[in-house]
Amino acid sequence: MIRIVLPFHLQILANCGREVTVEVTGAITQRSVLDALESRYPMLRGTVREHISQQRRPRVRFFVDNTDVSHQPPDAALPESVARGERPFMIVGAVAGG
Repeated sequence: MIRIVLPFHLQILANCGREVTVEVTGAITQRSVLDALESRYPMLRGTVREHISQQRRPRVRFFVDNTDVSHQPPDAALPESVARGERPFMIVGAVAGG
């Protein structure tokens, strides 16, 4: 099971807690994790990634082990710690302002 930590606004939209789990078969990548998340919580489709292009939305970031993996290719393998469920895949809404 893959652990995913969601920001508050997505928790409200999905009517779930801060951390959810999803099952992913095959390679553990950003794409496969987000596909599983959107499959389990269809109301999140289009909130983290664009509907058509499946590109990450500009003000959304992904973190694993305190490392921003947002700009890595969506099909790059995530660390084994995520695949084993030891560490969560974190979705964070970026804060803009000045």
